[in-house]
Amino acid sequence: QVQLVESGGGLVQPGGSLRLSCAASDLTFSRYRMSWYRRAPGKERELVASITSAGSSTNYADSVKARFTISRDNAKNTMYLQMNSLKPEDTAVYYCNARWISDYWGQGTQVTVSS
Repeated sequence: QVQLVESGGGLVQPGGSLRLSCAASDLTFSRYRMSWYRRAPGKERELVASITSAGSSTNYADSVKARFTISRDNAKNTMYLQMNSLKPEDTAVYYCNARWISDYWGQGTQVTVSS
């Protein structure tokens, strides 16, 4: 059964950094476009960043450009999101998504940015 497991969330002060990981199992990871989404309280889910199957191309929401970096290691079946200069408005549950023929989601990891 396909599993996507996020980790690395937590509480951080404004200006701090976190690195999220998404470990995938039971899927051909290198064929999937991978993305990070987030849902803040009272808001719609939004796309944060995505990366192509080979990692050759990325895209970011305007709100996180120059602060967040998405990457992947196909040998480890793992995707990452390096988040720097975090702001309170980055507070949300962050979800990992894998998309190719099918669409899979992780359970989410909470990121809270607060002093």
